[in-house]
Order: sequence, then structure tokens, then C-alpha cells
Amino acid sequence: MVTEVPGRGRPSPPAHAPRAEQVRETRRRVLDAARDLFVRRGYAGATVDAIAHRAGVSTQTVYNVVGGKAEVLKAVYDVALAGDDIPVAMTQRPHAVAMRSAPDAATALAIYAQVGRLMLERAGPLLVTVYLDAPQLDPQVRAFVETIEAERRTGTGVVAGWLAERFGLREGVTVAEARDVLWTLLAPETAHRLVDLCGWSPARWEAWIARTATEALCGS
Repeated sequence: MVTEVPGRGRPSPPAHAPRAEQVRETRRRVLDAARDLFVRRGYAGATVDAIAHRAGVSTQTVYNVVGGKAEVLKAVYDVALAGDDIPVAMTQRPHAVAMRSAPDAATALAIYAQVGRLMLERAGPLLVTVYLDAPQLDPQVRAFVETIEAERRTGTGVVAGWLAERFGLREGVTVAEARDVLWTLLAPETAHRLVDLCGWSPARWEAWIARTATEALCGS
């Protein structure tokens, strides 16, 4: 058997995983732990120390790889929304491409509702916890809610503008009104009322979103 000598011939593989991969794995553990604690204990009960303990890292590591508790909350939300921690814009993901390729408004909005359902299933428990607690929580959480609501409003505005340009809107419906309708239909509070309080299945909620949006915005 020939043993290669480091520095000669083919380089020896590193003894440890690359630093960047280690950081990604640590970040994933921190965000998984934080999501579980935010849902179980609410924002106030999910301290940075508790997150670190659940993730099996030091408190300083949480600050190093993600940030303070408000930054952790935002990162958990972003991952839940996208389904992963890969830096790919939502507009470039497969569902957005499929929606832009839809042959008619009803199909496009059905895809949009399906994406809403996936996001509800991934991020719903977190959002309900935060939204219900927000009035009693610190300014950072209120700022977080305001930020994601602004992001949602901007996103629904983009979809409304695209629908108007590609398929046209119902007579008398402006792009601004279409944006507001979509923003309201897909609000976490709406999903909470129908799915959590009224007992609707996510599939029923999805179908309702698609049907209602199509009738309100693009019906004849």
C-alpha cells in the first residue's frame, strides 16, 4: 500500500469540513432550535440562552452566526417562508416561474394559493405566535411584524401588477385594490381564523384563496 505524503502528489483531503460548511450547519441548528422555541414558548420565552442550549452551542455562537433574538426571529421567518436557507430570490424560485408561465389568471392564482398554503404550513405556527403576542412584546418584535407586513404588501403589489399586465383585472378593479385584496386574503390572521379557529383544512383554505382571488380580481 502506498501512502501519499502531504504536500506531494494528490493533496490529502481536509481533516475537517470546510469552515463555511461548519458555519452553515451551526446556523441551521440554531434556526431549527429557535423555531421550535418560538412556537412552543412565544417570543418572550425563547431566550438566546435557551436557543443556544437547544442547539448545543454557546450563546456567543448564536450571536456570531445569526445575531440577537430579533435577528434570529427574522432569519427563522425567512427560512420558513422559503423552505430553505439558500440565497435564491423568491421571484426566481420554481413556483414563481410556473406562475409567470400560467396560461390564464385562474391557473396563475391557483399556483399562488398553493404557494400560500406551503408557506402557511411552514411558517404559520411561528407567525400566529408572533402576531398574537406582538402587542405585548418589545419594540423589536413590533418592528419585525411591520417589516414582514410591508414585505407582504410589496409582494402582493408585484403580483397584482403582473396580473393586470398579463391578463387584465376585473372592470373597475385597480392594481392598488388588487394588491390590497391579495394582501388581506393571505394575511396570517385570516389563515389563523379559518384554519385554526374554524377548523378548515389547509387544502380547503388554499382552494378558497384561489377561488376568491380569481372571482374578486379577474372574474368577468
